[in-house]
Amino acid sequence: MYPPDMPRYALKIEYHGAPFAGWQRQNDQPSVQGAIQTALAKLEPNVPSIIAAGRTDAGVHALAQVAHCDMAKDWDPFRLSEALNHHLKPAPVAIVACARISDDFHARFSATERRYMFRLISRRAPLTHDAGLAWQVRFNLDLNAMQAGADRLLGRHDFTTFRSTMCQADSPVRTLDELRIEEVPHPMGREYRFHVRARSFLHNQVRSFVGTLERVGAGAWSPDDVTRALTACDRTTCGPVCPPQGLYLAAVKYPNDPFKAA
Repeated sequence: MYPPDMPRYALKIEYHGAPFAGWQRQNDQPSVQGAIQTALAKLEPNVPSIIAAGRTDAGVHALAQVAHCDMAKDWDPFRLSEALNHHLKPAPVAIVACARISDDFHARFSATERRYMFRLISRRAPLTHDAGLAWQVRFNLDLNAMQAGADRLLGRHDFTTFRSTMCQADSPVRTLDELRIEEVPHPMGREYRFHVRARSFLHNQVRSFVGTLERVGAGAWSPDDVTRALTACDRTTCGPVCPPQGLYLAAVKYPNDPFKAA
């Protein structure tokens, strides 16, 4: 429990996940949380641990991760973000917004929705500018077939098939509000973006979805196979889990946007 008189701040954070073993701080490997905590310690000693909306895995990126921290000093939010960005260099982590918030705001438990985006690029030549930022396959994919398979996953289900065997969630039941796939222009290739939205997710759930739907797009699975995998509630019936480098935590929603006035 933090002292009640410590000012609380919300941070909107962008990061490139490649150098990190994930969000969560670890003793022997670099983490996003560890990088920010180190920067905070240069501003104030003994800053309590920051808490994020979600723990991204190794190699996963964020466009708008949200975390909160409690400080001893009453910082101007702009000055706090500027100071943190100065001390975060050269790590690929940036505080893109900062706001003073009430003590009852909690980055994880106050969140009502999380959005992920996954980038998949189809082309023969190796990726150069997008290396480490997307999953590459060498063959064309059927967008309509993938969307038909994605539609089978919408709603409230037992998602045992699509969660890691190491998932620590108490229940495999989740409600999937959106799984929309769009093709966007890409030079010398085709890019597919998977937009996934839910209140919360299971460990490896999004990557399990994308890996399975890629099989549908390639013609190896049908949309009916997705339904059979879902209803089996058996991890062994899941398609391959896709690599992490195409996954982005895109947004976290709250009843009241803490950054509205930032």
